[in-house]
Amino acid sequence: MKSLKAYCRELREKVVHDPLPPEDVAAGWALGMFVGCAIPFGLQLVVSVPLALMMRVSKVGATVGTLITNPVTIFFIYPAQTWLVNRLLFDGSLSFSRLVEVEWTWESVRKLGAEAMASFFLGGFFLAIVLTPITYCVVKRLVIRYRAFKKTK
Repeated sequence: MKSLKAYCRELREKVVHDPLPPEDVAAGWALGMFVGCAIPFGLQLVVSVPLALMMRVSKVGATVGTLITNPVTIFFIYPAQTWLVNRLLFDGSLSFSRLVEVEWTWESVRKLGAEAMASFFLGGFFLAIVLTPITYCVVKRLVIRYRAFKKTK
């Protein structure tokens, strides 16, 4: 089994050696980040990969970018995005401690009520709007810098 360091190195190589222009590599990652934030866990690849194919952007980026939400991170990200939007747009009736205790299945979120569902989805879109342009800029810069560095060697 590969070490985490070897896996990350292999992923980096796939990203920077993608034959697409840096803008398309970054757009794929940004697409994956948007889908990873805005679409509930479990449906993300079904959305991100076809979109990446249609838009002709990095499929690797669109796939890996969705990993912002994964079986480990959803237990922090989902309660945080739901709580924040609930505080900003609603009366703040959902406590963070209560949201952390939720299993984050469709059934458990549905039982929290319509306000929680609205807070969850709006929170995902809010997070997507914040992280998508950041992802695009960072990935584009990394790809350009890495490719320039490789040319000088």
